Amino acid sequence: MMEETVKLRGPQVCAVGVNYSTTPIAVRERLGIPRARMQDALASLRDYIPKGVILATCNRTEIYAIDDDNHTAEQGIRRFLQDWAGLTEDELSPYLYNSRDYIAMRHLAKATSGLYSMILGEYEILGQVKQAVEDAEKAEMLSLPLRRLFQHAISTGRRVRHETDISKNALSVSSVAVDLAAKVTGNIHNCKVLLIGAGAAGKLVARALAQRGVSQICVLSRSIESARELATYLGGNAADINDLRTEMMAADIIITCTGSPHFVVNRQVVEKAMSMRDRSLVIVDIAVPRDVESEVEEVPDVFLYDIDALNEIAGINRLEREKEIDSAMKIVTSELEFLLGWWKTLEVNPTIGALMQMADSIRQQQLDLTLKKLPPLAQEDQNNLEAMTKSIMNKILQQPIQCLKNNGHHDGDFVEMVRELFALDEWGSI
Repeated sequence: MMEETVKLRGPQVCAVGVNYSTTPIAVRERLGIPRARMQDALASLRDYIPKGVILATCNRTEIYAIDDDNHTAEQGIRRFLQDWAGLTEDELSPYLYNSRDYIAMRHLAKATSGLYSMILGEYEILGQVKQAVEDAEKAEMLSLPLRRLFQHAISTGRRVRHETDISKNALSVSSVAVDLAAKVTGNIHNCKVLLIGAGAAGKLVARALAQRGVSQICVLSRSIESARELATYLGGNAADINDLRTEMMAADIIITCTGSPHFVVNRQVVEKAMSMRDRSLVIVDIAVPRDVESEVEEVPDVFLYDIDALNEIAGINRLEREKEIDSAMKIVTSELEFLLGWWKTLEVNPTIGALMQMADSIRQQQLDLTLKKLPPLAQEDQNNLEAMTKSIMNKILQQPIQCLKNNGHHDGDFVEMVRELFALDEWGSI
């Protein structure tokens, strides 16, 4: 995932993270940030960097920030991830990827367009990126450049899906889970499905089950109210988590997607359930952290698949969708040109501000010196002198400022020349 760094004119961007293609699930679990803890994570991140956006999904954890030449933000993000995961630098570094500036911008745009997703072109990432912005805004961790960067990524992702077929027959992780279960059982329509989890992921699974005509469904959740609500939508029945073993005995397929930090299904429970039935059981665990203890796959006649196993079905439609990658990348590149045009103004505007500040400081100093040498003037006369000096200053600066606006966006050397010509760094910058 390491990409060549391309220097960006304007504020520097950095992105640091892990995803399913670079990092095993055991490490991703340590870095996972569930929705319930996102605000805590952002509050903690503030101790490492001033502003930042966390993009956390079941397949990736990435943090975006504005950085400096010393890579201060990048180093801060790395320390945060180490501390959050409880891992040492040596344990985590082999799995971290980072990108900067234009490459970081392109990385986010491609990710939001579904080009980095396990299921190429899937839609879920769009909502997740939008949620990341809302979370950062709520935590007061969103700066103007970061807001614009993410808004651009969202609009690019929407355009890619509208103008290409990269999301045709798109499969979310939840849909792939159902497809995997159907593939293993051979005929999912006649199967009894136990759905563990009635949250957002559970609802997506429920939708996929309903679309495939599955009618024998039991929803199990710690919240019986949530389970009943989802079961009503499915035309199935609901059960409490304490009924797990009983419902497991009747099920042909179990799909589990809770947000629990601990295992929901362990080997002991599965063994007891299997001892009271004479047919196989398919378990698809799409939760991160995992809901199902890995030892469950050792139980005879039990077929266990975790989220990484979904890669098998993801490849079914991938070849067709890969044909759309070139078209999608043309859109990403085109949209980035518009973003860079705006981004460069963030470099020019501080120089214009510094130039105005310097000139006005000199004007005010010279006006004060002149007024001290003159006999006391009426307030009206003082106001006239003030207006005249401001007018002179503005007329002198008009052409340099116009040149900065016209040329500074395209020529970084021109901006540096103006700063050096007027010694702006000695006056500070905005």
